[in-house]
Order: sequence, then structure tokens, then C-alpha cells
Amino acid sequence: MVVQWVIGALILLFGFVVFRGAPYVPSRKRYIQEAFTELYPVGPRDTLIDVGSGDGIVLRLASKAGAHAIGYELNPALVLIARLLSRGDRKVEVRLADFWRVKLPAETTVVYAFMVTRDMKKFARKMQQEATRLERSVQVILYGNEMPQQTALRSVGAYHLYRFDPSPR
Repeated sequence: MVVQWVIGALILLFGFVVFRGAPYVPSRKRYIQEAFTELYPVGPRDTLIDVGSGDGIVLRLASKAGAHAIGYELNPALVLIARLLSRGDRKVEVRLADFWRVKLPAETTVVYAFMVTRDMKKFARKMQQEATRLERSVQVILYGNEMPQQTALRSVGAYHLYRFDPSPR
């Protein structure tokens, strides 16, 4: 009976996220490292935001490269896992938050995201708004999908790099 409740709770935790964003798909360390070197060299001058940070692998790799890394995750179970796996790393923060409802930190330089097709236009609008609000360019590393009506600066495998510049006021 307890096992059934636990399984049911996990299904709910992982299932409800699909209505607000992408499902949890574990990222591969090798491909992330490739994106962090060939697309955008993440380093100590960066604050990386991971949208839907899952188990935190992107955050830990960004931190290992010297960046401050902040993850936004809707699933409390994944937040707990990411915090446990990242414990002791002062450059990693994992926040239980809805990315669509937060403002990017002022020091944000790069955003990493895996987006489902239905959210791509909304994501592009949010990135443009945030670059304008921050009054500087924001780099975006997208995994899987390409940004609609934009050309990637560079691509490697399933990763694509974009830049959002502030709109003139």
C-alpha cells in the first residue's frame, strides 16, 4: 500500500510538470561539456541559468567550469535530488520555482534550456524581454529544438547558441 502511494506521488510530481514545461529528460555530460566548449565557453565570468534543471548535471558542469549556476525546477523531487548531488558546491543554487514567473538575476550571462515545441515562441519572447530589462545581451544554449524565426550563431549536434540583445527603448 505504501509503495503504491509513493509511486502515485512520483507520477504526479513528474507528470504535472508537463503542463508547465518540458518533461524531465536527463542530459548527457559529454554533450553538455561539448556545448560549454564549442558553443559558448562557460567560465568564471558567467552566471548560468538552467531552465528545468532536473538532477542538476548542467549546474554542476557549469560550476566546474567556474560559473555561478542557478537552476529553476518545478518538480520538488528533482530539486531535492539536485541539491543532494550538488551539496557543498557554493556556486550551485537550485530553486523550486516556475521559470515563467521569475525575473532572471541581474548577473545572468547565459541561459541553458530544453524546450518543447509549444513553448518556443513564449521562451523567445521571455528571453527578449529579459535582455531588454537587463539592458544587455543574454546568450541562450538550446537543446533539441531550434528557435523559431531565428538563426543560431553556432550549432553542435542537438545544441544551438542564440543571442538576445536588448530592444531599443
